[in-house]
Amino acid sequence: MAMRTHADRLRHTLLYELFGILLCTPLAAWMLDRDLLRVGSLSLSISAAALGCNYLFNLAFDHLLKRLGRPVHIRPPWLRALHAVSFEFYLTVLTVPLIMWWLDLSVWAALLTDMGYTGFFLVYTYLYNWAYDAVFPMPVEPATVPAGD
Repeated sequence: MAMRTHADRLRHTLLYELFGILLCTPLAAWMLDRDLLRVGSLSLSISAAALGCNYLFNLAFDHLLKRLGRPVHIRPPWLRALHAVSFEFYLTVLTVPLIMWWLDLSVWAALLTDMGYTGFFLVYTYLYNWAYDAVFPMPVEPATVPAGD
C-alpha cells in the first residue's frame, strides 16, 4: 500500500498549523477577552507543540491502518472523525499545563479554554484533512496485472 512521502507530510503539517493559527487566534482572543498578542503567542506555542505531534501522530495512524490491512488512501467519514478525535485528545493532555501557565488560569479554566480550542480544532481538523486530500490526493499504487492476461 502506498503512503504519503515525508515531504508531503511536512507540507500537510505546516499548512495545517498556519491556517489553524490564522483562523483560531483572533477568535480565541475575542472569546477569552485577552490581548491578541498574548493569545497569539500562546497559539504559536501550542502550534509548536502540535507541529511535532501532528507529524508523528499522522505517521503512526497511517502505519496502524496499514498494519490492520486497511487501505491508507481510503478515508470514510467515521475514520476521519476517529482520526480527529484521537489527535485532539492526545494534544489536550499536552497543552492544558501550558495554558494554565501562560494565561495564569486554574486547572478548570485551562481545561475549559483547551476544550474551546479542541472544539474549534476538531471541526477544523476534519475539514482541513478532507480538503487537503482533495487538493493533494493520497498516492495509489498501480494495480498489478497478473502475467498472461
